[in-house]
Amino acid sequence: MKGRFCFLGTGGSMGIPVIGCSCRVCKSLSPKDKRLRASGVLSVNHKRLLVDCGPDFRQQALRHNIDYLDGVIITHAHHDHTASVDELRAYSMMSGQPISCLMSKDTADDIIARFQYIFQPDQKIKKLLPKIVPEILEGDRGETKFKGVDFRYFTYKQAGMKVNGLRTGNFAYVTDIRDYPDSIFDDLKGVEVLVLSALRFTPSNLHLSVDEAIEFSKKVGAQKTWLTHIAHDLSHEQTNAYLPENVRLAYDGLEIDISLEI
Repeated sequence: MKGRFCFLGTGGSMGIPVIGCSCRVCKSLSPKDKRLRASGVLSVNHKRLLVDCGPDFRQQALRHNIDYLDGVIITHAHHDHTASVDELRAYSMMSGQPISCLMSKDTADDIIARFQYIFQPDQKIKKLLPKIVPEILEGDRGETKFKGVDFRYFTYKQAGMKVNGLRTGNFAYVTDIRDYPDSIFDDLKGVEVLVLSALRFTPSNLHLSVDEAIEFSKKVGAQKTWLTHIAHDLSHEQTNAYLPENVRLAYDGLEIDISLEI
């Protein structure tokens, strides 16, 4: 069975152009250097699943005509991946049903504390449903079925915050990664299409660098790696000229084919 993944955004936490910045990437006229915050839509078996819901989601949804969602996967609680959770109310209002959100307990606790009003029914108007219903991942590694799609999930940390990577079939999405257990390569065994965050060339305390991402991809053995969560240090054209042929910078609006069979 085949599926597709669309990159709604490929930028780092500040997006590109960065407010007030006049660097050559922020001033670039290339549309591939314009990056909204990292997010994507996974379309599998007639299901449409949003992966992360950052500050630019309303703009992304309108740009790509995302008129319905079957569910949402939240990788972790950082603002650039969750700021538009409130926008999910629109889908609940259209369908008359709450939106299911798959995430870890740590992520759910953080988001519910910030958006409590959309996770709980209105106590004064009993007939109103919660706008979002969390589905909690059990433990740090495992397998689950979400909206009829089989996923393997695994956990690593970014500055002490738990982040979930996920895979389905030959595809994996691994963002905001810096420190990780060796078991991650067992979880990624057989992945052919890898989406991996790489902030810039210079070292970061929070993200892999470009060269570190290349080495990570080699260990996975992915046939194709798409880099996302990209800072304004990286020019699309010049960085791709540096990268190995099987590793490329993703860009906003890019759609890739995936397979649910491995």
